[in-house]
Amino acid sequence: MSINGNWLRVTPAELEHAKDDLDWAYACAREASDDADRTHSTGKAWHSLAYLLDRCGLGIPIVSGAEQFIDESVGEVENEHGYLAWEVDWGYGPPRYLTPEQVAVAAAELAAISGDDLIRGVDQAELVQAEIYPDVWDRPDELPWAAHHLPGVKQFFASAAKDGDAVICWLD
Repeated sequence: MSINGNWLRVTPAELEHAKDDLDWAYACAREASDDADRTHSTGKAWHSLAYLLDRCGLGIPIVSGAEQFIDESVGEVENEHGYLAWEVDWGYGPPRYLTPEQVAVAAAELAAISGDDLIRGVDQAELVQAEIYPDVWDRPDELPWAAHHLPGVKQFFASAAKDGDAVICWLD
């Protein structure tokens, strides 16, 4: 079993709905899972991309999401309507999100990063030392595997920014 990074584009109205009903958002994510315009997955490369993008100076945590739907230190909590805000198991913790403004900033910053920029000067031993998932960094030539996801990530965020969408982020 592997841990995979996922994104779902949502309109600002859908984001507001998701804030009140994460089960609804989960159903939207499952329904849209085959829609390449609305969803994107980095597969097992999520952690290495987060590490490499941070190393390149990307100011928005696009893999994990910058905003919490709920207070994650509490876990499942009742929302203002009196029911649990998160009853469905999203995988490895609750989802988080990026606002439309954060998506736009991320898209602009991503546009300036090339695959070569992403891995330039990186020693795979850094990823081993940082315990970056998956545990493949002792094998030669794994950095290009992580970097090959960048064009799809850039396209996904550029499209979301163009349409004024927010992005829900989760690991499963």
